[in-house]
Amino acid sequence: MKTLLIAAAALTFASPALAGTPVSLRMDTTDSDGRVTLGELFDGVSGAAANLVVAARTGPTVVLEAGQVQVFARRAGFDWDNSQGIRRIIVREGADKGGAASRGGLAGAPRGNVEVLAYARSITVGEIVQPEDLIWVKMAGGPADAPRDSDAVIGLAAKRPLREGAAVSIRDVAAPQVIRSGDLITVTYSDGGISLSLQGKAMAAASTGDVFAVQNTASKKIIQAVATGPGAAAVGPQAQGLQARSQPLRFAAR
Repeated sequence: MKTLLIAAAALTFASPALAGTPVSLRMDTTDSDGRVTLGELFDGVSGAAANLVVAARTGPTVVLEAGQVQVFARRAGFDWDNSQGIRRIIVREGADKGGAASRGGLAGAPRGNVEVLAYARSITVGEIVQPEDLIWVKMAGGPADAPRDSDAVIGLAAKRPLREGAAVSIRDVAAPQVIRSGDLITVTYSDGGISLSLQGKAMAAASTGDVFAVQNTASKKIIQAVATGPGAAAVGPQAQGLQARSQPLRFAAR
């Protein structure tokens, strides 16, 4: 995560006349020269304050923490209420002020009318998707299961090779595997203060929260367990609770 460059100049432009001026986050957050400014992030920022540098972009994208951006804007005299609960802002390389395409695009290429997430680089099978691997682009259309926010895929593993520039699909990714088929694991049972454990052999690979078959190494019986982490699984009431919590709600990250 890139560190915001909170400039002292922000305080220079903060004044009673600007204090609390409402602004809104731009739908197309891009910059052309590697210097992300308030004017590029928000509608409603004008004058010298629009040129205040919030962060530096050294690659195809830079990911900003929304809370830090909000503080920066407030110090410059602007109020972004972030009513959508956005957690991250992904700024991608865009066109310059003259309208020419940036290094990441094609001059004269038609712009689509749908904004979708795309991969900023090619990703191999099993790699974990990071915030900087995603960009917002305009396309004629997106996949039926295209995520509405980047948090839906950040931290998940690629199920197949993913091509740079391709639109993101939920089917592309899955929770990272924490248990491989054949691993020796510890299976625990906990309920009402009683805790038991046994050693088992994983009969299939599993991600956290997955139900999978385990062979008791002592009795050779096959049981169903829920993966809880690397080399660990649970059965009984504990397993049911862990499975229910394995898919946490995700919030907007644009």
